[in-house]
Amino acid sequence: MKQTTISKDFRLTGLGLHTGRTVTVTVRPAPADFGIAFRRTDRFNIVTLPALATQVSETSRGTTIGTGRHTVATIEHLMSALHGSQVDNALIELDGGEVPILDGSARPWMLQLARVGTVQQEAERRVFSFPEPVDFEFAPTGSVYHIDPADTFSVHCTVDFPNSVIGKQTANLDNFSQYASGIAPCRTFVFLHEIEPLLHLNLIKGGSLDNALVFVNKELSPRQLRRLGRTFHKDPAQFRVHDGVLNTTDPYYPNEPARHKLLDFVGDIRLVGMPLNGHFTIYKPGHKANVAFANYLIPYIDQLNKQSQ
Repeated sequence: MKQTTISKDFRLTGLGLHTGRTVTVTVRPAPADFGIAFRRTDRFNIVTLPALATQVSETSRGTTIGTGRHTVATIEHLMSALHGSQVDNALIELDGGEVPILDGSARPWMLQLARVGTVQQEAERRVFSFPEPVDFEFAPTGSVYHIDPADTFSVHCTVDFPNSVIGKQTANLDNFSQYASGIAPCRTFVFLHEIEPLLHLNLIKGGSLDNALVFVNKELSPRQLRRLGRTFHKDPAQFRVHDGVLNTTDPYYPNEPARHKLLDFVGDIRLVGMPLNGHFTIYKPGHKANVAFANYLIPYIDQLNKQSQ
C-alpha cells in the first residue's frame, strides 16, 4: 500500500465549540512521510504541531495539542475524518485556536475529502500490525481497551451511562468502507445537567442545538425551560423532549452516542502517528483515556519496531 495525501486544498469555516469564535481551516496536501500536522496562521511565530498524542495538552470535552499560545483545540473530528479516509499526509492551517465544530460530527470533513479525493504517493505506507493481544486500563474513568491481532483496522465500542437515557450501547466499525455512512454523521452529545457547569468553565460557547444532541434524564420544569431559552437564545416554548432527547432533530441512529464515541476514538487513536492493524475492543472510551492509550502504544510500537529491524 502506498501513502496518500489529498489532491488539492479545501477550506471550511465555522464556530469553535468552546470559544464560539469563527475560524477558517484550510487542509492542504503534504509530501510523503510528513504525517498530519496543524499550523496556526494567526500567530506571528508560526509553529507546526504534529498530530501526536505526545503533543496533547488538554482533553476536557475535546482533544487539544500544543502548549501556551500555540494550541489547537477540538481536533478529533477532523482527525477522525482523515483517518476514516485513510489519508496519511496533510497540513492543516487555521486562523484561530480551535477547529470548528460545524454540525458536531465528522460528516462535513468527509464530504470535502470525498470531493477533492486522494492521490497515491511514491512512499510505502507504514502500518503497524499488532503481533499479540494488548490490554490497557485507564482507572480514572474506568475505561478498558483490548487489541487482538488482525490484518485490518476495526473497532467494537461500548459506552455505559448508568441511570441515564443513554444507558449501555454498542457500535461497530468493521472496515473503513463503513465509516462515511455509519460513523462520520454521528454528532457529539451532552447531558442537560452538564451544560451550565461547562458554560461556567468558559466552554461550549459555540454549542447549539444544531451541533449537539442534548439528553434529558427528567422532565423539565418551567424554570429550567426559561433558563434554557436564555442559554440558547430561543423561545422556551420551542423546546421539546422526545425519547430523552432535547433537540430540534431526532438522533440518526438509536445508538448515535456509541457511534460518536467510536468516531472520537478513530480520531484520537490516529495520534499514535501511523495507521494500525488490529481489532480494538473499547469500553467507556473518552478523550483523556484515548490519549493515555495512544501514549501507551507509542513506546510499545517503537520497541517492537526496533526489535524487528
